[in-house]
Amino acid sequence: MRATDFEFRHRFWFIILAYFVAFMCYRFDHLNMADALADWMFRKSDPHLDSLSARQALQGLFVLSALLVVAAAAIRTWAGAYLRSDVVFDTKVHSERLVADGPYRHLRNPLYLGNILLAAGFAMLASRTGAVVLILANLVIVLRLIGREEAALGADQGDAYRAFVAAVPRLWPSLPPRLPASGLLPRWTQAFLGEAHLWVLALNGFILAWKLDTRLYYIILCAAGVAYFLMRNIMKRVRGRNSQHRTSDIN
Repeated sequence: MRATDFEFRHRFWFIILAYFVAFMCYRFDHLNMADALADWMFRKSDPHLDSLSARQALQGLFVLSALLVVAAAAIRTWAGAYLRSDVVFDTKVHSERLVADGPYRHLRNPLYLGNILLAAGFAMLASRTGAVVLILANLVIVLRLIGREEAALGADQGDAYRAFVAAVPRLWPSLPPRLPASGLLPRWTQAFLGEAHLWVLALNGFILAWKLDTRLYYIILCAAGVAYFLMRNIMKRVRGRNSQHRTSDIN
């Protein structure tokens, strides 16, 4: 199961398409996943979800959703600090070096684990059908992207990467580190900037749990989307400057 070069270059849009299709399921499945779970919990005692207990349960489900987004933001920020955000957002496969520090001592694909956690967090906001579509689609996309990257790393890094694969799990993190630290210094500022949109989304989830105001939620969601596209443009400029510096150094 390996993504094509086209899929990898345009992976952002494939992921966006998965979210779009999942939320379009509201057209025929009108019940929100969080509402569906609350309805299941209070079907006998409060079928209309009018009680304080039902409201608190719904808030708790949205808090759980926000916590999953926090986990996604944290692990992607941690990974980006060691991998560099200009590499994270690049459309090319980077197999010229092997990063085995930070979260990469615990699992090989922390960025993609973050994607799965993000999908699980947003699944609570989708319809029942949309939640299933969102999680399954992201799993398929992630596994195909991992297959593409692992093939490139195996070809370029050879025995070093095969030893890395043998020591470190693919997606399920090991609590104790599987490798010694290499001494690579993290770049936290650029990592937080690169994943700032996820931290905004996490905050937005907590605000939704507090207020249960979907209008405010979507306003902040649009703002996070704008922030993300701005950051993508900044990362493109950074990559351009870095490539120019490398070219001038060679010359």
